[in-house]
Amino acid sequence: MTSRPKTTKLWLLAAPALAFSLVLAGCSGTASGDETTAAAASSSEASQTAEQVLAANQDAHDSDDDADWSADGAVAISLDGTSATSSRSDGVTVKDGTVTITAAGTYVLKGDSTKQVVVDSTADGKVKLVLDGVTIANAEGPAIDIQAADEAVVILADGTTNALSDATSYADDADANAALYSKADLTITGTGALTVDGKGNDAIASSDGLVIQSGTIDVTAVDDGIRGKDYLVVRGGTITVDAGGDALKSDNDEDADRGYVDLAGGKITATSGDEGVDAATDVITTGGTLSIVAGGGSGEDPNAGAKGVSAGVIAVFEGGTITIDSAADAVNTDKYAHYNGADVTLSTGDDGTHADLAMAISGGSVTVKKANEGLEAAAIDITDGTVDITTSDDGINVSEPDEGTGAQTLTISGGTVLVDAEGDGLDVNAGTITQSGGTVVVSGPTNDGNGALDADKGMTISGGVLLAAGSSGMAVAPSADDSKQATVEFTLDSAAQAGTVLTVVDADGKALASLTLAKQASNVVYSSSELSNGTEYTLTSGGNAGTTIAGPLSEAGTAGSTTVATATAGEQTSSEMGPGGGNFGGGGGGGGQPPQDGERPTDMPTDMPQPPAGGMPTDVPTDMPQDSGSAGS
Repeated sequence: MTSRPKTTKLWLLAAPALAFSLVLAGCSGTASGDETTAAAASSSEASQTAEQVLAANQDAHDSDDDADWSADGAVAISLDGTSATSSRSDGVTVKDGTVTITAAGTYVLKGDSTKQVVVDSTADGKVKLVLDGVTIANAEGPAIDIQAADEAVVILADGTTNALSDATSYADDADANAALYSKADLTITGTGALTVDGKGNDAIASSDGLVIQSGTIDVTAVDDGIRGKDYLVVRGGTITVDAGGDALKSDNDEDADRGYVDLAGGKITATSGDEGVDAATDVITTGGTLSIVAGGGSGEDPNAGAKGVSAGVIAVFEGGTITIDSAADAVNTDKYAHYNGADVTLSTGDDGTHADLAMAISGGSVTVKKANEGLEAAAIDITDGTVDITTSDDGINVSEPDEGTGAQTLTISGGTVLVDAEGDGLDVNAGTITQSGGTVVVSGPTNDGNGALDADKGMTISGGVLLAAGSSGMAVAPSADDSKQATVEFTLDSAAQAGTVLTVVDADGKALASLTLAKQASNVVYSSSELSNGTEYTLTSGGNAGTTIAGPLSEAGTAGSTTVATATAGEQTSSEMGPGGGNFGGGGGGGGQPPQDGERPTDMPTDMPQPPAGGMPTDVPTDMPQDSGSAGS
């Protein structure tokens, strides 16, 4: 939420500011060329698809035949407490119960052990470990420690249950610090089950890439649940993670094409003390289901910083069903976010989604059930999809990024946007709102310190449907002069209460649209192609709403008999000038009027500050702005 600046000014600046505002009136709601270019660039980066993002990243190492194995030619290893035996001696050594594998091939492990399985193979070829009913509980380090391999594959044999656990602590400089640890690229596959208890640090970790193709995997960890340094890819399986740190993680922050998390399938349930999904670069979802509770959920302290999904560059939600309940931001990216096909539901104690530079929504659904602010970025572009936001502060907030500068634009050309906000509904702190299509319905604040619509450089509309209801104290509407589509703004003498059906009726008595108030409102802004500037419209209460279009907005049903307001389209309060109008270029809506014939305006305040005693100050600035004769800056 951004508070509007106070209108009281020093006496010295009052008159020059009034004159200067006339000079700049033509450019107050227009973005500069640099801002337009920046907005286009940010929108393009934020609109990347999953395919485009993955194409720029390192390819995952796994293959379709990783789960294939045969007992013929495989080495059978039997574990028995502190001892072990092998069906072959070449490529396998056993010492004091620790099994060390030194050659590529397939190894079938059965039984229980309190020791360790080590893989140390420098030869070409995959090392496949088939867990065929194994329990390894090593109190001195990792249960399985893959120190070297061309590539490692852990296969969960069909119908088996397997368990791994490790030491309760590690040295600070220990490389192998997870119950299942690999220095090589690691794939987990098969149809069996695996339980991993990371008692000292992480549960499953790879210093290279990590891919989970299938299996039922249940993970508990003191720190991170499942971590692949270069990348973490989940293609399938049923995965449950309970982690004190991050649940799913990729942390290579040195290589631009690594450090990503790709969730392509499977069913993932993650509970985390810190982030649910944490990627140094990118997070991509294209399928499956993902359910996250981070930091105890949205009822906990957001200052602890536990986010649902965190990405260092971009998060792309292209597929799958995603549910996040987090203490801090549900989704947070250092640069971009793109919703383009996934069905996403977010609850948070802070922002639903924060993308520092830009956010794009082009498909799927985004439901913010609970948040401080719903969507936040330096530029937001909505072209399709369904957005449904409920917040205790601003619904959609466009503001300066944490680092650098941003275009600060909200652009809506399609889709459906529903906002129920206690703060500003749509809020662009130092930029513009542009609507050319789609359906936007805002149930704004009930307090007069916020507005359903708030754009410091104005809002324009050229298509689609806009309905915004809220308090009247800070109410504004799209610019009449700069918009190609007409808008009408109704201000009620007294607030209508929640549940009231309001209907917009034209001069011929035709009902155009109905609104069933979600909460009390004293101001209603409506725009559609059916309106015409200069025509008077009536807002009635009572009656019945028609078929629901989006949230509180319905097709016109039966108009009520009580008139609560009348207004003329094209005379609304222009959004770039703030409440009370003041835009001498048109669309006054009850705002101030320009002086006539050199006379003092009758609506000037009578309590203007007076000059200090003793006359003019001597420190008057000499570089006051001059009229260059151009209003297009």
